[in-house]
Amino acid sequence: MSEDYYERLVDEEALAAYLTDHLGDVDDGEYAVERHQAGHSNETLFVTWGDRELVVRRPPPGETAETAHDVLREYRVTEALVDTDVPVPEPLLACEDHDVIGSDFYVMERLEGEVLREAEPDAFADADSRRRIGEELVDTLAAIHDVDYEAVGLADFGHPPGYTERQVERWGQQLMWAFDTTAEEREVPDLYEVGAWLQDNVPEDHPHTLVHGDYKLDNVMFGTDDGRPELIGVFDWEMATLGDPRADLGWMLSYWRDPKDPDPVVPELTTTFMERDGYPTRQELVDRWESRTGFTFEHERFYRALAVYKLAALGEMFFRRYLEGNSDDPMYPKMEDRVPALAARAKRIIEGDEPL
Repeated sequence: MSEDYYERLVDEEALAAYLTDHLGDVDDGEYAVERHQAGHSNETLFVTWGDRELVVRRPPPGETAETAHDVLREYRVTEALVDTDVPVPEPLLACEDHDVIGSDFYVMERLEGEVLREAEPDAFADADSRRRIGEELVDTLAAIHDVDYEAVGLADFGHPPGYTERQVERWGQQLMWAFDTTAEEREVPDLYEVGAWLQDNVPEDHPHTLVHGDYKLDNVMFGTDDGRPELIGVFDWEMATLGDPRADLGWMLSYWRDPKDPDPVVPELTTTFMERDGYPTRQELVDRWESRTGFTFEHERFYRALAVYKLAALGEMFFRRYLEGNSDDPMYPKMEDRVPALAARAKRIIEGDEPL
C-alpha cells in the first residue's frame, strides 16, 4: 500500500483526538493504526487504543457508486442486533464529520477469532468441525431472517415489497456506472443478456425479513466452544436492509463450493477448502435453512444467477476504481478478465449447466 493511499484513508492525529474526546485518554499511551488488507470494499482499520482493540470502518477514498459503501448503515443495524440471537461486535461510535478522517466512519470493539478466508484452520480440520462450520453458518443466516425487525427498531430500515425487482434494477445501475469508464477498455455483452433474463424472471412475491446483503463464510468469525467451531460475529452489514431472504441464501451459495464444481472463475475471491470431506453440500445447506426458517428456496436458478450478476457488478465497480486510480488493491485490475468469466457463469446457472 502506498503512503499516499494510506494518508487518504486516515489522519492518525485527527482520529486520536476524536477517540480521546469520546473514549477518554489512552491509559498507557499506546496508540497504533493498521490497515486490514483482506477486504475489497469498505476499508477496515485496526486501532490499538491503550488496552482496547478497536476497529474503524470507512468507505474507500474517491468517488463511489451511490449507496455502495454506507458504513453508517452498518453501524445502525449492528447496534440494533446487539441483544438478539445474531452475534455482532459491539458498536461504539458513529461519525458523520468528514473533517476527522475525510469520510463517514464508525468504531466498534474488535473480536478475536478465526475468519475462514484462505485456509482451513488446523483446529477445525476434522469431519465434525467441518459439518459444524456449515451448520453454524446457515443457522446464523436463519437467525438473521428470524429477527423481529420492528421490535429492534428497524421497521423503517427498508421497504420489503419489490425488494428483489429493485435488486435487479440497482445492480444494473451499478454496472452502468462502472461501464461509463470501463467500456473504453472492453465490453461485457453477456451481462446485458443476464440482466434482461433477471428482469423477465423476477419472482412475483417473497417473504419479508431483515437481510444482510453480503452474507458469506469470510464475513463471519468463528471462535471455539469446547474445541468446536462457534460462530461469534457477523461483519460487513453495509448492504443490510429489509427484503428477500432468498437473495441472502443465493449469495451465500454462490461462494460455497461442492466437490463436483468446475474451477472457480474468480480464484482471488473463492475459498475452496469446503470441497473436502465433512463439509455440507449446497443442497444440505438449503435443506437446513428451509427447516430453520419455514421458507422454501423457490426460483433457485434466479437467486443464484442474481448473486453472480451482483458479483460481476461489484467486480466492474472495482475495475472502474482501478482505472481511475482510486484503489491500490492488486485484485482490481484482474477484473478486466474476471468479470466476463462471471457473466459466463451466470449464463450457465440460468441455462441449468451449473446446478445447485
